[in-house]
Amino acid sequence: MEHIFDFSQVTTWFHELLMQTLGLNEFLAILIECVLVGSAILGAYSVIAMILIFMERKVCAYFQCRIGPVRVGPWGLLQVLADVLKMLIKEIFFVDKADKLLYIVAPFLVIIGSVGAFAFLPWNRGAHILDFNVGIFLLTAISSIGVVGIFLAGWGSNNKYSVVSAMRAAVQMISYEMSLCLCLITAVILTGTMQVSGIVESQAGPWGWLIVQGHVPAIIAFLVFLIAGNAEANRGPFDMAEAESELTAGHHTEYSGMGFGFFYLAEFLNLFIIAGIAATVFLGGWAPIQIGVEAFDEVMQYIPGIVWFMVKAFLLVWLLMWIKWTFPRLRIDQILKLEWKYLMPLALINLVLMTVVVAFGLYIK
Repeated sequence: MEHIFDFSQVTTWFHELLMQTLGLNEFLAILIECVLVGSAILGAYSVIAMILIFMERKVCAYFQCRIGPVRVGPWGLLQVLADVLKMLIKEIFFVDKADKLLYIVAPFLVIIGSVGAFAFLPWNRGAHILDFNVGIFLLTAISSIGVVGIFLAGWGSNNKYSVVSAMRAAVQMISYEMSLCLCLITAVILTGTMQVSGIVESQAGPWGWLIVQGHVPAIIAFLVFLIAGNAEANRGPFDMAEAESELTAGHHTEYSGMGFGFFYLAEFLNLFIIAGIAATVFLGGWAPIQIGVEAFDEVMQYIPGIVWFMVKAFLLVWLLMWIKWTFPRLRIDQILKLEWKYLMPLALINLVLMTVVVAFGLYIK
C-alpha cells in the first residue's frame, strides 16, 4: 500500500504553516483548522445531497421507463439547484397550537445526527475527520440522535398524522438499529478494533476485504447491514413512516422551507452514510482491489483512495435505489416482523458464528 497517498501529509503541512510560518499560537491554529474542516464537511454534505437527489430522480425514471428531469439545464442537471433555491426562499411558518420549541429543535437534531455520522466516513488514508479508538460505538451513538428529532417533529407539530408517523419511524429505526449494530460488532470481532481507520487498514493487502476475509459470516453481516440500514434510513420498501396514502408526508407534514429541507437532506445523506459505512467496514473503504498479482496490485494502488471509496459507496447507493424502486412498500407489521423474527436472530447467530471463526482461526489471513 506504499503508493496510496496519505492525506495526513497535507494536514501536517498546513498545521506547521499556521504554527511555524505564520507564528500563530496553538489555540488559533486549531480553531482555524476546525473551522475549515467543519466548512468542508458541510460543503461535501450539501454537494453529495444534490448529487443523490439528481441520481434518485434519474434512477427512478429509468426503472419506470421515463427520462426524468430534462428541462432545466443540459440533461436536467440544474433542476436540483432550482429546487434548492426555491426551498431557500420559501416562507417558514409555524403551525397553530404547535409546541414551538420542539417544532424548531426537531429539524436541527435530525441534521446534527446525520452530519455527525457523515463526519466519521474515511475518505482516504489520513483523511479521517473523526477517528476515535471507539469510533464504531460513537458513530452508532451520534446517528441515533436523528430518532429523537423525528419523534419531536411529529409530537411538536400537533398533528395526529405526524404523531402516528413519528411513532412508526421511531419504532422502526430503533428496531433496525439492533441488527445494524450487531453487524458492525461482527466486523469488529474479525478486525479486532473499533477504530474506523483501523478497520480499513486491516483490509489492506491481497483479498483483504472483510467479505473475503470473513467469508460466510462476513457476507451475511454485509447483507443484513444493507437491509437494516435501508430500513434505518426510512427508504423504500421500508418507508411506511411516510406512507402518502394515509399519512400525507409523515412526520414532516407541517414543515415548510428549510425546516422541511433539513429532513429531506438528512434522508438522502443517511442513504449515503449507510452505503459509506458498508463500503468502509465490509468492502475495504479507500483500500484498492488487491489480488496478489504484483503488476495488477501496483497499478490499482495509483488510483487515489477517495476514488475507491466514492465508487464503492455510490455503487451501494445505486443498489439501494434499485431495491427501492423494485419492491412494493411493506406494512408496518411486516417491517417489524422482518426485523424481530428474522434479521435480528440471524444477526445474533451470525455474531456467534464469527466469534467461532475468529477463535479457531478459520478466517482467510
